[in-house]
Amino acid sequence: MEATAKGRDRVDDYISLGLRGFWMPVATSVQLKAGKPLARKIAGENLVLWRDGAGKVRCVEDFCPHRGAKLSLGHVQDGNIACGYHGVTVNGEGTVVRVPAMPDCALEGRKALTYYECNEAGGAVFIYLPSADRPDAPEFLPPEEFTSDEWQVFPCMTYWDCSYRFSLDNAADPMHASYLHANSFTLAYGSKQDTMKLERREKGFQIERVNQKGVNFDYTEVVMDEGTMFFRLDIPYPDGAGPGGPFRIVGFATPVDEHTHYSFFWRCRKVQGTAAESWRFLYRAFLEDRHWHVLEQDRVMLESIPEDARRREMLYQHDIGVSRLRQMMVRRAKEHFKALDAEESAGKQTA
Repeated sequence: MEATAKGRDRVDDYISLGLRGFWMPVATSVQLKAGKPLARKIAGENLVLWRDGAGKVRCVEDFCPHRGAKLSLGHVQDGNIACGYHGVTVNGEGTVVRVPAMPDCALEGRKALTYYECNEAGGAVFIYLPSADRPDAPEFLPPEEFTSDEWQVFPCMTYWDCSYRFSLDNAADPMHASYLHANSFTLAYGSKQDTMKLERREKGFQIERVNQKGVNFDYTEVVMDEGTMFFRLDIPYPDGAGPGGPFRIVGFATPVDEHTHYSFFWRCRKVQGTAAESWRFLYRAFLEDRHWHVLEQDRVMLESIPEDARRREMLYQHDIGVSRLRQMMVRRAKEHFKALDAEESAGKQTA
């Protein structure tokens, strides 16, 4: 019994700090300016990002191999990152390439830091955070909305003072919109009573209301495959919201640590040509503030929830999406520990 409880605690602690084995957004592309390093803490790890001479994003531990100063306090030099303390310079693979204070220093050429694979899509920077069972980055396959010419997307990033798990639970719960967002521009319609149905998909599941479709935030698709974990949902738009179909949200929740996270939301609409220009203008001029108002309602509510709320929750039928998502996350965590334990066992046998 005690061993089982310890196993559950280990899994829960791992998930709370940040489920690994996924491509995660860590910044918008415009935040990462040429010539300037950017510090980020992701799943408890301090990282530094920068653009090399070709504009490609690089990411390594935010730790100078000389004496541990933060590389993010340094500067970009010839496509590499140079520490501001003594100028020790590291490349995008974590190898020391220059120690300017001592020519031909033995540190030069040494692989000193962990580096992380990087990609960009949809106006955001993604890194791959490896897990024990998925140490190598899989092919980067962002949501189709980010790469299709049929879609117009606006990336949005915000910092919330609560666990990323709360954001994911919130997205897997379409019913909350009829209550929390009842005074919003687009979510003030529909019934406040319904039941939910869950449809399993090849890469996750879809949770949706049974008796209502195309009225409110009535469904969420949760995608969890080999390399990505995100959600998408559609919000019907009235005629006054301009050309195009429903307003689509694609969302990621990136853990900073056990207590805080970055919420990423892409505001998407399937519209092209002149209509796309009209939509982009309308969004920036009139609609964006309204969407931030909805996000602020989510933030305030989620930040009010105690961190240990799961210990006292009393879930009901509307929470089948939340339960399914949590089960999937636990399964991925157990795969990580199975591989980690196997590595440790093999190491002991060869020692």
